[in-house]
Amino acid sequence: MVLADSLRTDGHLFRCLAAQPAKIIELREWSRMHDELQGDRNAIVNQMRAQLARYFPAFLAVAGDPGEDWATRLLELIPHHAAALATKPARVTKLLKEHRIRRIDAEEVLKHLRSTPVFSAPGTATAAIAHLDLLGERVRLVNKQLRACKAKLESSLEDLAKESPEGQRNEQRDVTIIQTMPGIGVIVAATLLGEAAGPLRERDYPALRALAGVAPVTRRSGKKLVVVMRTACHPRVRNALYHWSRVAVQNDPVAKARYAALRARGKSHGQSLRAVADRLLGVLCAMLRDQTEYRPPQEVAAA
Repeated sequence: MVLADSLRTDGHLFRCLAAQPAKIIELREWSRMHDELQGDRNAIVNQMRAQLARYFPAFLAVAGDPGEDWATRLLELIPHHAAALATKPARVTKLLKEHRIRRIDAEEVLKHLRSTPVFSAPGTATAAIAHLDLLGERVRLVNKQLRACKAKLESSLEDLAKESPEGQRNEQRDVTIIQTMPGIGVIVAATLLGEAAGPLRERDYPALRALAGVAPVTRRSGKKLVVVMRTACHPRVRNALYHWSRVAVQNDPVAKARYAALRARGKSHGQSLRAVADRLLGVLCAMLRDQTEYRPPQEVAAA
């Protein structure tokens, strides 16, 4: 009865659900699979760090991410301190060369791994190594699936940019415009197009900022007024906006200046990033409406 009455009296507050094009549905599914795989990888890598901290913490000084393919191969070659003492630099050099690792050389690797070992109870190292062998196989499989998933996302975005879905005007142009924004990579672009295709197609800035959680919520009670972060939002879109604004602050001078000004005014890191993300969404909607690509400030000044 409540639902029926709300539909009768507040119909203007409801939006019609429309079936998404097949390509968008496929893109959204691949984007979600990539997100799930990344979560699985993070869990496995955390377990690897915990096992290494038990008996061989020096390895973490060499490979901050023990889930990388080269790091798992290095761990197979040098699973403990005694193996580090017996391993020749040429074998480590060969491994690093095969995986194209240039940020560290064999001598530095062995210097860290041969440092004073930590004390552990008898059997601890054997048990941890057995656990790490299983985790290494799992993380290599997840790494392979992540690479395949990202390649599929890239090809899906290229297909969308080349061919517009039936009945969707300017869809291929939208993909190109979105990817020109600073801070947007393949993963963020795929998430936005997959999870927020409707608001993007309608250029609905208020709906987008509410969906992403960057629109603040104002609470009033008598003389009290509080502005708080919006929690009712799409978590995947919020996460995409977070990474978008984070990378933009690092690489785009306009976003960087905006973030610095907000921090100077006493805003927290989260508040500043949400404000930057809000501005980026507004710019993106304006670009989509005008069908123009992003131009860096230097190019705008030169023009």
